[in-house]
Amino acid sequence: MRLIQIFIPNDSRVAVRKRLEEMGVEYLFTNEDSHREGVVAYVPVPSGAVDRVLDRLYDAGLDEDTYTVVTDAARANIPNVDELTEQYVEMPKGNLGTSHTEIRERAEELKPATPTYIAFAVASAIVAVGGLLLDSAIAIVGAMVIAPFAGSTLSASVGAVISDREMVVDSATSQILGLVVAYVGAVVMTLFLRETGFVPPELAVTRIGQVSAFLTPSLLTLVIAITAGFAGALALATDLPVSIAGVAVAAAIVPAAAVAGVGTVWGLPVVVLGALVLLLMNIVFINLAAYVALVSLGYRSSLIRSVRENARISLRSGAYAVIVVLFLVVVVVTSMATFQHLTFEQDANQEVQSILSESDYSSLELVSVKTEYNGLSPTDNGVSVTVTVSRTTDAEYELFADELRARLGASTSRPVTVNVRFLDYQQSESLETVQRVPTAPSRPVASTISTI
Repeated sequence: MRLIQIFIPNDSRVAVRKRLEEMGVEYLFTNEDSHREGVVAYVPVPSGAVDRVLDRLYDAGLDEDTYTVVTDAARANIPNVDELTEQYVEMPKGNLGTSHTEIRERAEELKPATPTYIAFAVASAIVAVGGLLLDSAIAIVGAMVIAPFAGSTLSASVGAVISDREMVVDSATSQILGLVVAYVGAVVMTLFLRETGFVPPELAVTRIGQVSAFLTPSLLTLVIAITAGFAGALALATDLPVSIAGVAVAAAIVPAAAVAGVGTVWGLPVVVLGALVLLLMNIVFINLAAYVALVSLGYRSSLIRSVRENARISLRSGAYAVIVVLFLVVVVVTSMATFQHLTFEQDANQEVQSILSESDYSSLELVSVKTEYNGLSPTDNGVSVTVTVSRTTDAEYELFADELRARLGASTSRPVTVNVRFLDYQQSESLETVQRVPTAPSRPVASTISTI
């Protein structure tokens, strides 16, 4: 519930009273000691009714600049609260929802002051780097919790649906600043750990499980970004806590930025490129998903129409245009790069599944398929595909990598490098049960590499 406190001049008192009674809204008028003659109306309403009630009062003759305060009402004993809640529902129904003023305030409350924002961005990147190099999922979750990116990311969509151009621009600049700061922080932290010997320079970082999870875009990471944007918008538009959705937003941003920093220090351009594409993909689709979610909840933006009607050639309007063009370019390039990689990833999964279904490889079980990102051009250096399989026999499968590489190259028309990693298991059979128990392999885990 919300409590609207609004000043009503004496000449508008009758019209306002009539309009409130028509809406079936409870109200209370009190005389106030002021230099102006009038009363203050106290009107308790559901959150979704604030804009509707204020619009009707403005239609009754009230000045939109009149003294108005909207506060939270923890408890309201009014006779028709159930009817009002049903009529002005706070959840997705019709075109109702949290008022524009309130959703703007909630989005702005998520953004700390710039020094605090920078400090938390650096801190989250440092913790994320530690979690990646330690292969610790718990540490990475901790980095997500302290990350400050929820407000700067979601406020762009809020500004777009409530026609607040300055909010959109501020969000765009905040996102750029936060990502640059997080990336630099990740580079500095990684460099410190490597140069001081806390992490061996010879460490194969791409073999670390947590690092490899954020090397390239994938369908699952795309789903995470879209879901995070939708959850954040839903939390902003309702009375749900936004902090939970903020962790989901950070999950799509912080690890990718940290992996880009790790790849930079280790001199791995492919890792940096893949992580940056993943990062941009997440940012783009979080913003788009949040915007679509807010529109589906009933918010209607007049931003394009207001820009067209009030367009003026000025430095500010030029800055707006540049930001819009840059965002569109990022959307197009990121979407193309994501689509290209997801298509290749799908082809790789299908070919691996196809070859493993043959009788010659019936004793192999698929563990994972990971594809390395290498850009948009099909003429780039070979794409690296790493396939991990488990086996319970002593067969070497020496031709498995070559055959898989040939099939991938033929189906994708791209040069491919195939890495096959074998996980060996010992199997003991009995008449009653067949148990597969992983044990320490008697020899090092075997890997084969096939390349053109």
